[in-house]
Amino acid sequence: MPTTAPHLSPLCELPVGATARVCELKGDENFCQRVREMGFGEAALVTKVSGSTTSLCQVNGTRIALSHDAAMNILVERLPDSAR
Repeated sequence: MPTTAPHLSPLCELPVGATARVCELKGDENFCQRVREMGFGEAALVTKVSGSTTSLCQVNGTRIALSHDAAMNILVERLPDSAR
């Protein structure tokens, strides 16, 4: 059975209240390492709490605010509401 690639979108485009899985990090090595240390590593589950210019997200039980530019470089796959 063929598998389909997940639809990836930037974290900043995730609707408020939605949960997603981090699939890919863009940007230079220092940026990627820093957001991994903050909990946004590949396969992490993140819920967007609020924001558009600044994204307030919950990851690993902690709320973290990200700039729009940072959130643009974190690509996520939105999970269905039933998967939470």
